[in-house]
Amino acid sequence: MQNVIIGTAGHIDHGKTTLIKALTGRDTDTLKEEKERGITINLGFTYFDLPSKRRAGIVDVPGHEKFIKNMLAGVSGIDIFLLVIAADEGIMPQTREHLNILKLLDIKKE
Repeated sequence: MQNVIIGTAGHIDHGKTTLIKALTGRDTDTLKEEKERGITINLGFTYFDLPSKRRAGIVDVPGHEKFIKNMLAGVSGIDIFLLVIAADEGIMPQTREHLNILKLLDIKKE
């Protein structure tokens, strides 16, 4: 595998987009509404280069059930998921739902 595609998973407001910005320096929330509401609505895309010279593409998916169609649109072609859990809230019932969705999609690398 030359390059890898990483998808985010986790409950809304658990810091998926913030973590991506810290890793890449890029904000994947591009819509005005996303910035005003502080939530991801559409899929966000960015990348970073690994020390091995491979490129890691990132798909930032919405964490709210209202935007599950957007999330499902972005999961095709993802090699591995990064499950993000907020340190101040811990695992939420929705976190378990995200894991169940990954299992239904037959995603083996979490």
